[in-house]
Amino acid sequence: HPRDPPRAKLAVRRLDAVARLANQAVGDALADALLVEGVLCATGSDVEKWDAAYDDAPSRQLKQKVASRGALEPNATETRLVAPAALQQKIDALAAAAPSGRAFVRPSGTEDVVRVYAEAATRPAADALALEVQRAVYDLAGGLDERP
Repeated sequence: HPRDPPRAKLAVRRLDAVARLANQAVGDALADALLVEGVLCATGSDVEKWDAAYDDAPSRQLKQKVASRGALEPNATETRLVAPAALQQKIDALAAAAPSGRAFVRPSGTEDVVRVYAEAATRPAADALALEVQRAVYDLAGGLDERP
């Protein structure tokens, strides 16, 4: 809003509030609900319109035991791995091969497990992608117990 500095300042404050409230990787149900309520209020919309516009992609969450969760280093938003680089490259390749595939992993904050998140165009594709990413974690990040 170059011709309306007060409106531009308001937009910046709102974006800053969203960045502090939301974590795209792990989420927080209460924070997410407050964020949705704030956006709906600010845009003059309602829950029914918002629900009609949203199409949830099929997803699967798994976890894999590892020798040390410290071996995985996520980026600041916990959506990609900084290390091990080979594991992130494998996740990228697997997600690219799945229809509308997206996947990421992050180490648990409380136990020696890696949480696997995957989504794709269909439930079977999301399930398959999650399993392949879990196997990659097992193979490239010190998986324990029997290979999935």
